[in-house]
Amino acid sequence: MAKGKKMGMPGNMNNMLKQVQKMQKQMQQTQAEVEEKELEVTAGGGAITVKVNGKRELLDIQIKPEVVDPDDVEMLQDLIVAAVNEALREADEMVGKEMSKVTGGMNIPGLF
Repeated sequence: MAKGKKMGMPGNMNNMLKQVQKMQKQMQQTQAEVEEKELEVTAGGGAITVKVNGKRELLDIQIKPEVVDPDDVEMLQDLIVAAVNEALREADEMVGKEMSKVTGGMNIPGLF
């Protein structure tokens, strides 16, 4: 063994580990930032408005009084379901876009 050489990982492996640790830290920061963001989505031409955050939590539902028809509760339910599902889909899309900025577009299963 040559004098002065350390036992351990080769330099390129060490650099790769540093890069992974840096990416992990960036992903944690991005995740925390994204979880605080809020999205507002409407359905039924603005009859229903829902607000969700990046944690996929429903924060608020606004229903215009004119859509509340006791003879057609099903339509109101459908509008609420549509608005919530669209808001959650948009939240997932937002999280995915923000995280791909950190990962450089690599799809890393289980991270987000």
